[in-house]
Amino acid sequence: MRVLGNILWIILGGLAIAIGWAVVGLILCISIIGIPLGIQAFKMAGLTLTPFGATVQYGGGVGSALANILWVVLVGWWMALGYLGAGMLNCITIIGIPFGLQSFKMAKLALWPFGAEIVNL
Repeated sequence: MRVLGNILWIILGGLAIAIGWAVVGLILCISIIGIPLGIQAFKMAGLTLTPFGATVQYGGGVGSALANILWVVLVGWWMALGYLGAGMLNCITIIGIPFGLQSFKMAKLALWPFGAEIVNL
């Protein structure tokens, strides 16, 4: 089921969004200050490419919490809102519910990425 879900996800837009995240990550990595943000963008690109069969484990310390607070204030809240909106739209139909659940998973990561680790099951 994971393979089928990931194939459908990639065909229906996951590849385009993952490429977008990767491009953002490359742009952010141009400057030294942007490298930590670029790493988080690459993390989102990886989860966005194949979200089925992957889970996110949250951890980190004080540094991660401070970076996440800055992230939420600058960009995290509107990215999370975008994923929440996509998730709600997907959950309108029964067929879209698994895709909506993946969007909700990505919304949480988009809101709080520092200290998070993506684990494949």
